[in-house]
Amino acid sequence: MTEPARDLSISDARDHLADVVSRAAYAGRITYVTRRGQRMAAIVPVEVAEAIERAEDAEDVAAAREALARIDAGDEPISLADLRAELGL
Repeated sequence: MTEPARDLSISDARDHLADVVSRAAYAGRITYVTRRGQRMAAIVPVEVAEAIERAEDAEDVAAAREALARIDAGDEPISLADLRAELGL
């Protein structure tokens, strides 16, 4: 069973951290930690965080495969120096 998400101020989250973490772990609750009413972070069930990491990893792998396919097809790779210059770094 998943409890509905809720917002909690930073000070309340700090004062009740063990309960907030337990609710995430055992009830599936997402708690948004707020400062002056603005959401700053979220405490989520580990399954949610791991799913996000897997999705990001899959996107990275897909992008790398696409880049390698373009290189195999004859595109010139961009040097790190050129990339930094293009990004203004």
